Amino acid sequence: MSHIWPYLPARAVNITSLIEFDRLAAEALASRHTRGFSWRVHRVDLRERDSVLRALDLSEAIFIDCQYSAQGRELVQATGGLCMSSGKELPFETTARDLYTPDELYAGIKTSNYEQVPDAKIYAYSQQHTAPAALNSDDAMARTLHDHHVGQALVAQVYEGAFKETPLIGVMGGHAMLRGSDQYAQTVQLGQMITQAGYAVATGGGPGAMEAANAGAWLADYEPQDLEIALQMLASQPDAIHQRTSWARTALAVKERFPSVRESLGVPTWFYGHEPPNLFATKIAKFFTNSIREAVLLEQSNGGLVVLPGAAGTVQEIFQDACENYYATGARVVPMVLLGREYWTKTMPAWPLLKALASERVMEEKIALVDTAAEAMEFINSMSTLRRRTRW
Repeated sequence: MSHIWPYLPARAVNITSLIEFDRLAAEALASRHTRGFSWRVHRVDLRERDSVLRALDLSEAIFIDCQYSAQGRELVQATGGLCMSSGKELPFETTARDLYTPDELYAGIKTSNYEQVPDAKIYAYSQQHTAPAALNSDDAMARTLHDHHVGQALVAQVYEGAFKETPLIGVMGGHAMLRGSDQYAQTVQLGQMITQAGYAVATGGGPGAMEAANAGAWLADYEPQDLEIALQMLASQPDAIHQRTSWARTALAVKERFPSVRESLGVPTWFYGHEPPNLFATKIAKFFTNSIREAVLLEQSNGGLVVLPGAAGTVQEIFQDACENYYATGARVVPMVLLGREYWTKTMPAWPLLKALASERVMEEKIALVDTAAEAMEFINSMSTLRRRTRW
């Protein structure tokens, strides 16, 4: 895979002039399609564009080194857009390092907005250096070195560190699951059950279902009444995209009220950097290159996978891992559980295809379709698959 274009979300558009911004904004307004823009607006003077900024939902847009009127920045941020500065030096390390921690990525969040924390600054830098003219060989090498060292740090944690004696169960699911929903609470309980059963939770490291599973691991030793309080606290700030700062501060408040020694893994990416990493994963392997991140997360989920309802990305994860299991033999095939019969047979019918693919293969006995977290854990435990899968 080329190292020139792994950093932009799908269909992202780089905007480098006011003329280009005006053209795209006019098209959006004329078509009444005013949301879902993966725009990367670089160094554009927007001081006379308040009316346009007010009319658009910019929750997937990033404005880097732009100029604004007195209220322009607030108009962008009101719908979840990011207003950021790219900086002049590399905001990340290119030498050997350990995995990230939430404290490192969110340093200063108690007193500063999300846009000022290291995670956001790295994302801003990555988006400022995406076009071929800006992405020189030194920048590409810096990202490659960073991802290499993070990958090595993850392997060290799995085989020699925090997860040496604790098989990882990957919990797959999307970012759209909101705090305060029944699905979120159920996923927190799943994370608790996985941790209490002697495994460790591994997720994609972002908000939604990923945060819920990591939060369940963090809260594994607490009683139901404490869990209810934690969920109520989190529900007060449910939106990770439009209210990143308060969303993160609320998670921090939960962690401070309910301290924990439980470890879990998050594997997010700056490819989808508009989705902030959750603060409940204690070890964070964050990559620039999403293809590496996807492969690493699945490869290191050596205790099994539990797949929650999701869309394209989740379906991709199902069959990416199914491909590995299809060709693997013996103990290298790990259990995979799809959670939600109605969803995976009718809404998003991945189960019939997965079942057909597994027919007469070793993996046939190691896939299951269930409706509850308890059933998922019962199946995984019945497999007794505690031996490690060594695909790295």
